[in-house]
Amino acid sequence: MDKETSAADTAAQSITTDAVFGAPCWVSLMARDLEAAQAFYGAVLGWKFRKGPLGDDFSVASRDGVPVAGISSLATALQVAVAWTPYFAVADADVTAARIRERSGTIAVGPIALASGRGVLAADRDGATFGIWEGRLYVGWDVWHKEAPAWLRLRTRSAFDAAIFYGEVLEWACERPGGCEVGYEDDEVVLRSGGHVVARLSSGALEAAVDPTIRPRWQVYFPVPDVEFCVQAALDSGGSLVLREVTALGVPEATLRDPDGGLFTVTRGNPRR
Repeated sequence: MDKETSAADTAAQSITTDAVFGAPCWVSLMARDLEAAQAFYGAVLGWKFRKGPLGDDFSVASRDGVPVAGISSLATALQVAVAWTPYFAVADADVTAARIRERSGTIAVGPIALASGRGVLAADRDGATFGIWEGRLYVGWDVWHKEAPAWLRLRTRSAFDAAIFYGEVLEWACERPGGCEVGYEDDEVVLRSGGHVVARLSSGALEAAVDPTIRPRWQVYFPVPDVEFCVQAALDSGGSLVLREVTALGVPEATLRDPDGGLFTVTRGNPRR
């Protein structure tokens, strides 16, 4: 373990989910082969890896010594598709899991106790997979950090309906200190934590679509300095380019698929500003 990562882990012990409840607090890839996934994402995103606290099937990716994401090799064992999953901070995993069930969501795993907290893997009413986390956070995934390692967009059937579901489950727009604010801009629901945009919810996904890119899902964006470098590195490493586009603000983005089918998007710089 390098000194930078050790220092980040130590600092993270003082940051807990009850301080930033409702906000995205981690992203994780459920892969089939841990070493192959590490090789791909190391080449494409420049990540370095170390063994995670949950055993040999898990690793933590970091960039410049800052934890970015988790990768596990449990997709085959759990018989699930390879996919990136966002996790949201909650004060009480049991209470939040009950809210998910009460609102016709699905609990796949948990709540289960892990090394530094408790987690749940779930799906919303339209089938988009997400997780909740109660416990300590990695530095970089807190409300005070302006350059979060990733940000999110929910592709869903109805952004308004989804905002009601997640708002009730994760206590968005409540009056307790530390909660998230919800707004509506450019036909999207916008989620802010500490004044920073951390997620957007967009309408138009189709539940029965054959194409996984237009089915309801949480899309994970990673800011990078050079989108074209990442595209070429992905192609050279056995991945594929799904979509290349430029945002209304002139920011280049590319949605990529890793060799096992995991979808993610790279975007130049920080797209939240």
